[in-house]
Amino acid sequence: MLRLENVDVHIEGVHVLRAVSFALRPGATTALIGRNGAGKTTTLRAIMGLVPTTGGSIVLGETPLDDLKPHQRPGLGIGYAPEDRRLFAGFNVEDNLLLPMQVAGRPVEAGTQRLRSIYEVLPELAELRARPAASVSGGQGKMVALGRALMIGTRLVLLDEPFQGLAPALANRYAAALQRLSELERDLTLLITESNPALLKGLAEATLTIERGEVAEAEPRAPSVPPARGSGSPVDIAASTR
Repeated sequence: MLRLENVDVHIEGVHVLRAVSFALRPGATTALIGRNGAGKTTTLRAIMGLVPTTGGSIVLGETPLDDLKPHQRPGLGIGYAPEDRRLFAGFNVEDNLLLPMQVAGRPVEAGTQRLRSIYEVLPELAELRARPAASVSGGQGKMVALGRALMIGTRLVLLDEPFQGLAPALANRYAAALQRLSELERDLTLLITESNPALLKGLAEATLTIERGEVAEAEPRAPSVPPARGSGSPVDIAASTR
């Protein structure tokens, strides 16, 4: 699905990513774990073209991304939810969700259909749809950013520290939404960055560790018995943050 081979990134003379190489398989959820400043966000921004690479290659399926401008990459089915959400405060929630489809020139009918799917995964957004984005809480803004990424991200979705700053109850709902998403859209590939690996326990099928801009090989998750339906949230974020 996505391959990075020997990707280097220099920012203002600093060697931030060092020969980063890994591959994501279709339909898998992969965690990119590392401390603050390790290079997690830069990796996602390099995939999106928001920082220039100084070496290596990035390929989505059979399509090289290196020569594509940032605004061209979402059209390939890549969604991105940055850590700081970056919502358009003057738009309501639903307009924020629809914006990627409009910018990509997708038909109105396709946007409406995709929006129904997003509301199925994230029913909170249906309740917030008419609210100005400036009025939602930080946790609600994270949900909106996830929904916006999913609108255009039909093949690959990149989530940068999605649980940071979330109250335990909202973090559990966010985790449940990701679990529901993986059940409904089995071909969708997720790459999630996080500083605390405990927050992604039970969600990620493989883990990449990044340290000082270098990525270790993926570690597959040990097989586990899935929770029974009705047994509650698949990930106890509240317990992880105590």
